[in-house]
Amino acid sequence: QLQLVESGGGLVQPGGSLRLSCVASGFTFDLYDMAWFRQVPGKGREGVSCISTSDTYYEGSVEGRFTISRDNAKNTVYLQMNNLKPEDTAVYYCAAGRLSKTWERVEEYDYWGQGTQVTVSS
Repeated sequence: QLQLVESGGGLVQPGGSLRLSCVASGFTFDLYDMAWFRQVPGKGREGVSCISTSDTYYEGSVEGRFTISRDNAKNTVYLQMNNLKPEDTAVYYCAAGRLSKTWERVEEYDYWGQGTQVTVSS
């Protein structure tokens, strides 16, 4: 059964850190590009970061603060989030796909997790 299961979200103060994890099953993980998206109420999903077999990509506002990584032996992708800001508050989704155009396009991804809430507030 194909699954992407996120964990690691929560409530953190501004300037704090969280590490999100996404465990994949049911497909050949190391052949897929993996990404993190986020969504706030009333808006579409926004690409945060992506890791392919050879490259990493970041949305401008998170570059230098967030780091994406993957462990193919564990079928897991991570998002280390440092120096969190209130505007990072969102539901974060893990996604898997085989990129053909640009990584920020939701349409590039075939599989999605259920999401994990990240709230940055004092």
